[in-house]
Amino acid sequence: MENLIGLLVAVPLLGAALLLCGGRRLDGKGHYIGTVLAAGSFAIGAVLFADMLGRGEHDRAMHSKVFSWIPVGGFRADVAFQLDQLSMTFVLLITGVGTLIHIYSIGYMEHDERRRRFFGYLNLFLAAMLLLVLADNYLLLYVGWEGVGLASYLLIGFWQHKPSAATAAKKAFIVNRVGDVGLSIAIMLMFTTFGTFTFAPVLTNADHASEGKLTAIGLMLLLAACGKSAQVPLQSWLGDAMEGPTPVSALIHAATMVTAGVYLITRSGAIFNAAPDAQAAVVAVGAVTLLFGAIVGCAKDDIKKALAGSTMSQIGYMILAAGLGPIGYVFAIMHLVTHGFFKAGLFLGAGSVMHAMNDEVDMRKYGGLRKYMPVTFITFGLGYLAIIGFPGLSGFWSKDKIIEAAFAKGGTEGWILGGAALLGAAITAYYMTRVMLLTFFGEKRWAPDEKGHEPHPHESPSSMTIPMIVLAVGSVFAGGLFSVNDAFLKWLEPVTGHSHGDSPLSAAAVTAGTMVVLVIGVALAWAQYGRRPVPRTAPRGSLLTRAARRDLLQDDFNHVALVKPGQYLTRGLVYVDHKLVDGVVNGTAASVGGLSGRLRKLQNGYARTYAVSMFGGTAVLIAATLLMRAV
Repeated sequence: MENLIGLLVAVPLLGAALLLCGGRRLDGKGHYIGTVLAAGSFAIGAVLFADMLGRGEHDRAMHSKVFSWIPVGGFRADVAFQLDQLSMTFVLLITGVGTLIHIYSIGYMEHDERRRRFFGYLNLFLAAMLLLVLADNYLLLYVGWEGVGLASYLLIGFWQHKPSAATAAKKAFIVNRVGDVGLSIAIMLMFTTFGTFTFAPVLTNADHASEGKLTAIGLMLLLAACGKSAQVPLQSWLGDAMEGPTPVSALIHAATMVTAGVYLITRSGAIFNAAPDAQAAVVAVGAVTLLFGAIVGCAKDDIKKALAGSTMSQIGYMILAAGLGPIGYVFAIMHLVTHGFFKAGLFLGAGSVMHAMNDEVDMRKYGGLRKYMPVTFITFGLGYLAIIGFPGLSGFWSKDKIIEAAFAKGGTEGWILGGAALLGAAITAYYMTRVMLLTFFGEKRWAPDEKGHEPHPHESPSSMTIPMIVLAVGSVFAGGLFSVNDAFLKWLEPVTGHSHGDSPLSAAAVTAGTMVVLVIGVALAWAQYGRRPVPRTAPRGSLLTRAARRDLLQDDFNHVALVKPGQYLTRGLVYVDHKLVDGVVNGTAASVGGLSGRLRKLQNGYARTYAVSMFGGTAVLIAATLLMRAV
């Protein structure tokens, strides 16, 4: 079975190679090749999962070494894979949801002339993400990490003829590079501290390293996670990334890539457990981001950007849980999986709406679409109920567990974190209800565009609705299945460990509090958008609303704190280069040139001039000799 692990990566990588290098002869069938190979990777994952279930819980990890990558003296880096319960969870999520999004893309990208290339990029992303979660060492993980960043850049900017898409792709690439520097520094620190970057020896010996070194490694890993998972302060790229095709938003920016940071922190749990300061930083980042993203989601009229703010917030919940250590690792991954179902379904539903509305993204120009798109309405609605934590649906089981874990931190910190998580749940209920009401309820608000084309809403083709239905089923049942007899906890505990903490509140009290804030959030949204007409243009709003529309001024802050100082520094360096460096070089050259020009006049070609020079020189030598003898 170990020999199959490498095929998980190789199959979609083969698809990427065929589709990107095979030329136009594959244009008519490239989308089928990409989808079949994605499904093939999922089938291999299912076979390995079945085999893993047949083993004892402490005998489920499998290793497979492919070849020695860099054997140089005492330095050794292998291309080797590790498949355990944690990586298997990601394999099934990546390949399962990835295959559904490939199927959805067949219909969504039907009329795109570059559809073959799009599916090639999707396959490349799957291969890179699988490499990231299957690597048995941090250096190979880094290769997958960078591959995911490259694929994200290519997919966000797929419609590069749009300046906004090209700019968004560059922004995502640059911001992620900041986080990637953190990961590279962390790997270097690991090697100098442990003499290796393979998971097993690093994590096993973490307790023996100094807390200062572990804190430095943990903070650098957190910086990397902030970049990939769009967490404060590296969150600014996620909203702009919605310029990519909607399947990209569902695959990369909802279900898989943005969860890479959660995987990195959970996989490195032993390091964070031994570095309390780094762990506290993780908790702080998660708590701040879950509120930050939720507030941003409240003010967006662009349906995809509202969901992007939601993604930022939900990943914040996961990072918060991961920062709680053994209390929260399992629930961070559980929410990651349930979020993969309902958020991917919500994005695909948004794409279905856009497909029916001539690519219009402004929810204020929707209204009443439930009558025209019943399948989209039902599947999107189930995803909505799941994300707000409606009782019995997936989000209820996973997000409530994170809120319980936050309170279980104990002391004042537990109350603060639990309160932040509850507040985030209330805001989530508000902004997601707002999205539902603006899109599917009320009177129709669409009108002809500048060219006189009026949308004619209609249900999407089956290639799009079938994946939405499957994801809706997962949104309803996944969390409940995971919670039966604590199945998911028992599945991951051998890898992540688990502790119950010391909660001042019972699980029933936390659930009751969550239901109260859910009802409050829904009621506020209904009062504002369900009981009164929705204007087609947004009112000016309060100061907070205006700030939220501009992503709480994150780009403004980056411009003032980073871009402007960088411009001034660049201008200063250019001035120094021109005036000082070039001045010295050019001045030296001018001096040599001027002296040469003057000396050149002595070489005029006249014999009498040379004779006089020789006579003068001889006279000077004789005079100097006589003077020296006299002295």
